[in-house]
Amino acid sequence: MYKIKVSNTYSFELTNQGGYSLNGQPLEIDERKKDANSAHVLFNNRSYTTEIVSFDAVTKTAKVKVNGRLYDVQVQDQFDLLLKELGMENLAAGKVKDVKAPMPGLVLNVMVGPGSEVRKGDNLLVLEAMKMENILKSPADGRVRSVLVNVGDKVDKNTLLLVFES
Repeated sequence: MYKIKVSNTYSFELTNQGGYSLNGQPLEIDERKKDANSAHVLFNNRSYTTEIVSFDAVTKTAKVKVNGRLYDVQVQDQFDLLLKELGMENLAAGKVKDVKAPMPGLVLNVMVGPGSEVRKGDNLLVLEAMKMENILKSPADGRVRSVLVNVGDKVDKNTLLLVFES
């Protein structure tokens, strides 16, 4: 299950069976994918065109355009929900040792180098995947020990991109 919060106003749930609910109420939605980042949605006899403009895999946030209007979206997966249920959601913000590619892609830009001091949320590098630019951000404060990729490198999912000092 996924919880999807839109502009801190609406709270959707996407079940493992593909059903939706809004603020706890089941929804009847007809969705047709146009491509990897866009879809056509019918809801309450209304038509909506949706497009994922950007997605940050570290913070699990996205910019989504619906009928030309841009929305901020926060996604929580089943692991985030379990950590929250157990009162352990702050553990994910602990000390990190490295950053891995969340998906296969092409390195477009590297914004840090060895010795760079970074704060949580600082931009580290840009990874292009499925014709979308994804900015990978620092999951915690720290100092970069080494950067293991260069601009133009193709990487697979879980490829080690950079290492932080301990």
